[in-house]
Amino acid sequence: MGIPLADAQPTAEDLAPTAFLDTEHPAVRAYTERLTEGATDDAERARRLFAGVRDDVRYNPYELPTAPEAYRASAILEAGNGYCVQKTVLLSALARAAGIPARLGFADVRNHLQTDRLREQMGTDLFVWHGYSVLWVDGAWRKASPAFNTELCARFGVEPLEFDGTADALLHQFSGDGSRYMEYVNDHGVYADLPLEEILAAYVATYPAITA
Repeated sequence: MGIPLADAQPTAEDLAPTAFLDTEHPAVRAYTERLTEGATDDAERARRLFAGVRDDVRYNPYELPTAPEAYRASAILEAGNGYCVQKTVLLSALARAAGIPARLGFADVRNHLQTDRLREQMGTDLFVWHGYSVLWVDGAWRKASPAFNTELCARFGVEPLEFDGTADALLHQFSGDGSRYMEYVNDHGVYADLPLEEILAAYVATYPAITA
């Protein structure tokens, strides 16, 4: 079960490395330092880290890996692609590496602009356990979803999400032409580390055609 977010102060756990958020990995440290060089406050650091993960790691929803190593921040960074949960792990790990307390949030969302290929593969437009990062910036928790890169957004007529550390940046409810886009339907809460077993169990139950 996720931990309550409202009014919760960050703890040492929110800055600690884990098996998935391997903040001490040399590649993770180097990427964090490159993106945040010259930044003077946490809001600017968070903005740069968000933009880096959003655009440097291509969104790829066609693979749902089951191997735990595929969900390590360093492996995601090396692969250069991943789906929302993987990109969330990476952003949260980078934030911790930059000294910003970070958690991982999850919700079920319905994608009204899903491609025919993905709908056929998944058998539904419901994305269970969609991931987003939760960062402590200037005394408040801020939610940020780095899933969709700018190029992908342009193809669907949706403005890419921007995160400045002062407000939440969750997926748009509507596309540029007013069509329904993303609908948040169920909140799974916030976690200090990746609950991979719970996530994979939900995939098996929801997407039997691609997890059999």
